[in-house]
Amino acid sequence: MEHDTRFMALALQLARSAAGQTSPNPLVGAVVVKDGEVVGMGAHLKAGEPHAEVHALRMAGERARGATLYVTLEPCSHYGRTPPCADAVIQAGISRVVVAVLDPNPQVAGQGVSRLIDAGVEVTVGIGETEARRLNEVFFHYITTRRPFVTVKTASTLDGKIATVTGHSRWITGEEARGQVHELRRQTDAILVGVGTVIADDPELTARTSGRVTGRQPVRVILDRQLRTPLDARVVNDGKAPTWIVTSADAPAVKRAALEERGVTVIVPDGLVTVERVLDELGARGITSLLVEGGAEVNGSFLGARAVQKIVAYLSMKLVGGAGAPTPFGGQGLERMDEAVQLADVEWEQVGPHDLRITGYPVWDAQS
Repeated sequence: MEHDTRFMALALQLARSAAGQTSPNPLVGAVVVKDGEVVGMGAHLKAGEPHAEVHALRMAGERARGATLYVTLEPCSHYGRTPPCADAVIQAGISRVVVAVLDPNPQVAGQGVSRLIDAGVEVTVGIGETEARRLNEVFFHYITTRRPFVTVKTASTLDGKIATVTGHSRWITGEEARGQVHELRRQTDAILVGVGTVIADDPELTARTSGRVTGRQPVRVILDRQLRTPLDARVVNDGKAPTWIVTSADAPAVKRAALEERGVTVIVPDGLVTVERVLDELGARGITSLLVEGGAEVNGSFLGARAVQKIVAYLSMKLVGGAGAPTPFGGQGLERMDEAVQLADVEWEQVGPHDLRITGYPVWDAQS
């Protein structure tokens, strides 16, 4: 068991190294061990490319025969853009497979393990399961709901303000915290804000390193029921990332045409523009993860719809006061404290000299 835990930890580390690169596929790491020695390792690096097991088996070569394979997610058993990994494991002569967690994909869902067992391979499931599930929280949510995993990111002062009474908000947090947010953006399929944020701040909504747009860029999603997005806004003109605007059927046709001429994708859901319909539209377009960086009303609408899977809150050791200064979550709000949404698995860390990062997962079942 001690060896299993140690080698699975290495497989999880390999999987984590590809964060932000594999969407819509999961993060997977694999390690081949023979006589207590690592003889092969690999990670899934990009959708459409070989899976982690294939990389590890290729590195191991003939030494894979009679060896143990540690893999963070059940080997696939179906033909997609690549052949079934379960077949490759069997053909390589692996004698034992240690799997952290079963694949929730209906095309797999235990069938990969069953195929291995039928071929005489010894299979152990559950080593490192908790960490493996958390590592692929986006994939697990998307594959079972067909909606993106929603993270709401906020940045507020110690007295709970996201701007001053005049609306000024640059900068609430320090450089280190802002750097973390850019990495979070890089690992996310799409960023969502309301049109009010676009009008007030004219943001880029890109992932940047040292001020430069680098690496994978998320889709920029704007909620704009009446197409008030300015034609000279950066998200419309800079070409640094795709921009999608979600609007209503009665939005001005002339403005829609002008936006589309500039390369913007305009999405018109059936019926009213609700959080649920927005998520359905994004999920249908392959968006597996969504980072909501809206103002109080947008954040409040997602909270009110119980459509938040994770909270990332930055708290700056500053005080600005002001009864009219905005807070992270608006909307109607709750009437009683015992109705408040509780966060589970809460973690916090100091970021830079003056900021805290707090992460947690809303417990919606407790509110049923």
